[in-house]
Amino acid sequence: MSLQHSSEPQNTAPQSQAQVCGSIIDAQGKEIPITEQMIQEACKHLEQNRVDLSQKG
Repeated sequence: MSLQHSSEPQNTAPQSQAQVCGSIIDAQGKEIPITEQMIQEACKHLEQNRVDLSQKG
């Protein structure tokens, strides 16, 4: 019995941190990639402005 190998290329390289998962379109129509830093900043901003509803009235 022989082993058969697929002729399709195998991508075994680890995924890069800089891989783009999406983008936003600015007012001029320019596509801007969403970076990990942008997501972290947004989460930080949300956490700083979070309201604890259990302590609110």
